[in-house]
Amino acid sequence: MTRDELLAFADTVKGFMPRNEGLALYDAARSHARPGTTWLEIGAWCGKSAVYLGCAAQERGAVLYSLDHHHGSEENQEGWEHFDASLVDPADGRLNTLPSWQRTIAIAQLESTVIGLVGPSVVVAAHFDQALDLLFIDGGHGHDVARADYEAWTPKVIGGGLLLIHDVFADPRDGGRPPYEIYLDALASGIFEEIGHEGSLRILRRS
Repeated sequence: MTRDELLAFADTVKGFMPRNEGLALYDAARSHARPGTTWLEIGAWCGKSAVYLGCAAQERGAVLYSLDHHHGSEENQEGWEHFDASLVDPADGRLNTLPSWQRTIAIAQLESTVIGLVGPSVVVAAHFDQALDLLFIDGGHGHDVARADYEAWTPKVIGGGLLLIHDVFADPRDGGRPPYEIYLDALASGIFEEIGHEGSLRILRRS
């Protein structure tokens, strides 16, 4: 697919990222990440953000690892606001977004650029030794989960690399606090500086 086709296709994929934030994600990756490097996203769902990032990675000759356990976060479970019964695996009654993610990446023709990692974030992080030029955090929004993602993965971002955090809301009436809290921690660390934002997406660069 061409760039325009990929970005249009991303709009059709199930997910929770508005188009303006998806395009900002794509543009930040394309503009600031270095060519031929390794990128990683935490939280894949059905592949919407992987298409935006994968489009940029393809242009830059980078590889994007897309990490998720594919059973949904707390807010995706039955009885919660973002539950989708069509994603339940009838074999075990659990959410399973992996088939949808695989289908998305195949249709987007990004299988050589976007590599799926399936498993718990902190377990994978403990065995992942590659340095990251781009890290996108959009996994579970519970306090412990978001904190664990931040602590396990941000040390792997190299100098000059990007840290992107989704669903950052200063007003608690707009969304959960944990993404906002790890965003504040990143700024307070003195290691990351904010270089841009769009909606709830925050774009930071490591010094």
